[in-house]
Amino acid sequence: MSLRQRLSAILDRPATRNVITGVILFNAVILGLETSDAVMATAGALIVALDRACLAVFVVEIAAKLYARGPGAFFRNGWNVFDFIVVGIALVPATQGLSVLRALRILRLLRIVSVAPTLRRVVEGFVSALPGMASVFLLMALIFYISSVMATKLFGDTFPDWFGSIPLSAYSLFQIMTLESWSMGIVRPVMEVYPQAWAFFVPFILVTTFAVVNLVVGLIVNSMQEAHAEESNAATTDYRDEVLRRLDAIERRLAEREDR
Repeated sequence: MSLRQRLSAILDRPATRNVITGVILFNAVILGLETSDAVMATAGALIVALDRACLAVFVVEIAAKLYARGPGAFFRNGWNVFDFIVVGIALVPATQGLSVLRALRILRLLRIVSVAPTLRRVVEGFVSALPGMASVFLLMALIFYISSVMATKLFGDTFPDWFGSIPLSAYSLFQIMTLESWSMGIVRPVMEVYPQAWAFFVPFILVTTFAVVNLVVGLIVNSMQEAHAEESNAATTDYRDEVLRRLDAIERRLAEREDR
């Protein structure tokens, strides 16, 4: 077995993944402690050193994967690209113009998604649902545009802060869709001037909050179930193939013994 194969086998071990997971979680705690002025005043040098040590572990892991699997195979895997970008952001010097990158270091915690198979399944299910969600979002955009135009014409003159323009109406309708202070904050004040306004707002809530949004949830759940079923089928197929290989090996051994 070559060095690359041995290194790849080590990287694929559950123990290695567990160690990387532990480093990611430990680094998340360190980055959280950096936000405390009292902690930094007491042990700032130690925390910075530990943060750099965690980053060094991530860099070594990425370098090992690049060497073991080769740049072509490494960058064909979307999760490897994700890890490479997240770790690469942390290596960019946080100068005055790029000081925001220091805040982006917390994105390293997202590497837990690429390490944990269950979290990967959730994200993959979400991504696979995006094509179907695009149609739902287009439908939502049409509903919002039509409703915003209607709300601007109906209530814009009396309530310019909420419905004075299409963007303001869209934002107010978004607040209503999320059910955040929609009744006492917006709808009831409007109904004091326009008593029949409920005939506009109630159907809007029923269509957007209880129908279209649930379509998005249903698409995501369905995609996750399909991803889980595919993974289960793949695991079953691999197990069956392994059993068949072992049975074939046993049969060959028995045949060799009979020949002897």
